[in-house]
Amino acid sequence: MPNIRPIRDLRNTLEISELCHSIDEPVFITKNGYSDMVIMSSEVYDELVTAIDVFTRLSVSVGEINSGNGVDGNEVLKKMREKYGYEL
Repeated sequence: MPNIRPIRDLRNTLEISELCHSIDEPVFITKNGYSDMVIMSSEVYDELVTAIDVFTRLSVSVGEINSGNGVDGNEVLKKMREKYGYEL
């Protein structure tokens, strides 16, 4: 369940900081009853950015495979073994 707080709660910065770190998810801030901002701990932000990066790379990879530009992983490993003369 999302954690929703009114903007006036931002006056107590320590409480909001502790909340963000304790729930490990974004806190939604409302202004006059409408969504205004989202705040989160830096750890949650870093995890979110990492997840976005992974999904973006996966999406690009799937697109390459679907367009016929993908390379078989076994072929790549075989060529690397031949080139560098060792097992991976």
